[in-house]
Amino acid sequence: MRFTILGPVGIVTDNESIPIAGHGQRILLASLLLADGRLLTSDQLYGELWGDDPPHTAHNALQAQVSRLRRTLNRLAAAGEVTPPLVTHSAGYVLKVDPSTVDMHTFRCRTAEARRVADSDPGRAVDLLDRALALWQGKPLQDVGNSPLCHSTAVQLEEEYLTAHESKLELKLRCGRTEEAIGELRAISVVHPWRERITEMLMLSLYHVGRRAEALETYHSTRRQLTDHLGIEPSRRLKDTLRVILHEEPASSIPFGPKPALVR
Repeated sequence: MRFTILGPVGIVTDNESIPIAGHGQRILLASLLLADGRLLTSDQLYGELWGDDPPHTAHNALQAQVSRLRRTLNRLAAAGEVTPPLVTHSAGYVLKVDPSTVDMHTFRCRTAEARRVADSDPGRAVDLLDRALALWQGKPLQDVGNSPLCHSTAVQLEEEYLTAHESKLELKLRCGRTEEAIGELRAISVVHPWRERITEMLMLSLYHVGRRAEALETYHSTRRQLTDHLGIEPSRRLKDTLRVILHEEPASSIPFGPKPALVR
């Protein structure tokens, strides 16, 4: 059995995906998973479930959500799944979950392993990052609203996702898989137009395969977006990339930048 937060909050067994019914139950499960086996106090959970304005009946309402989550876990246990115990303490609750069953931890383990082997085996690092990114099923924690812990973690995870994706593409370029990387770079640049590292890699990869005009248009398109929407000029690094392409230096003399900044 696995828990998913890299997308909708849910539980996946060998046979099916188990949606978590009810907004409150999803927030409770997500919060306990993010606590990583640590105690969450009742006051903390009030804040996750109801923000700064918990109801007068918050204590009973929290107990009701805990009971619903226990029933969900008990049904899975009765079906033969190994489920983590949800333990009640005087101050709050703990879900004693094995980190390896949570997709967030699997993602981070694979990116950490990719970082370790990037220099010695960049092809394997690309494969590890592909497998890490394949765990994502949409925006992280997308169906739990803006509870404080879930929201802050989602923001952090989205940055980790983009960093891992950038690192994978840079490693592909270092492995000579330039044409393959160009398509992915174009796609991600549409979704994240402000990531200048993506623009830089796209410019250099296009130039490396002899598509100089497209590399220059990539720069000018990005510059228009930056000036029109944010009122700023491209970074010095992006301007330096433009300069070497304009001067038509040999493609082999233009590196793809520093070693990938894999998720830490």
